[in-house]
Amino acid sequence: MNRRYENTGTRRVDEIKIPVPYGTIAGKWYGPRDVRPILCLHGWLDNCGSFDRLIPLLPSDRSYLAIDLPGHGRTTRIPAGTTYSMMDYMTLVLYIMRRYKWNRVSLLAHSMAANVAFIFAALNPQYVDLLICLDELDPLSYGTDRIVQVVSNNLDKVADLHLRESNNQAAAEPPAYEYEIMVEKQCRATAGSITKQVAPHLLQRMITPSAHQAGKYFFNGDGRIRYLTIPGWSNTIYFELAERIAMPFLAIKANESPFRESKERFDGMVEVLRKVNPNFEVAFVAANHHAHLTQPELVAPIIRDFLNKHSITAEQTSMSKF
Repeated sequence: MNRRYENTGTRRVDEIKIPVPYGTIAGKWYGPRDVRPILCLHGWLDNCGSFDRLIPLLPSDRSYLAIDLPGHGRTTRIPAGTTYSMMDYMTLVLYIMRRYKWNRVSLLAHSMAANVAFIFAALNPQYVDLLICLDELDPLSYGTDRIVQVVSNNLDKVADLHLRESNNQAAAEPPAYEYEIMVEKQCRATAGSITKQVAPHLLQRMITPSAHQAGKYFFNGDGRIRYLTIPGWSNTIYFELAERIAMPFLAIKANESPFRESKERFDGMVEVLRKVNPNFEVAFVAANHHAHLTQPELVAPIIRDFLNKHSITAEQTSMSKF
């Protein structure tokens, strides 16, 4: 475990490193060290800093482990010549469980990671004792034309990135900017979902000081993550998968965030989940896509009530392993 820590209110927060074959998964551990944590997974192009303002408002008797998914934050990049996929993130959840000998896992996930958690819970309901999805449920479903367009484009872009790596072109330092400009860029990249006030929570894990230009920074993200492979299965498959999710399940939708496909599609999924799962709940907040970061005071009470209603499997764990 990395011994550096910070105090968030009265709660200690440890920076942790989890060994993986190609390096380490970076993250933050909040709360008691001797019980299994709720595993917190961030959205696409974010990092575990997106939970900085939410977790301190959640029950203090629980533990929370927020990680930087591969391709994000301070986690080691995957090897050169490989690509990122949502299925690999599901494998990572299993890897963490098995490395630390957890029999079950509790998941709190936002956006893209909510897609990951949804599918993981459907494929492995025996492993998941609690599921919370923020602003999204299942991934987009693509028709043939869209699959051809997206996959063909991604193959082309990733091949170019691999070529740059093989020619050592990727080793050059990216463009660097003053910090205030980095904040503005981050806000624009999220179409205003991130505000200037909260952007530093993400930027602290996604920028690096320039070695050549004093007072300037560059984004340290892996360009390959922009071409993340998603399943792209049909609506029929996702609706059938939903019928397998029987554990306590909370979905929180931000009213000011657009639906990924349509409101009708979202409502249809909610209807299925309500029909098959008596422990499914859905709540709405008057906020945007990053509500858990920009307005955690709206999101936290809903999660607190849900957690207080549903206990999770008590399992001992050891912080010495992190």
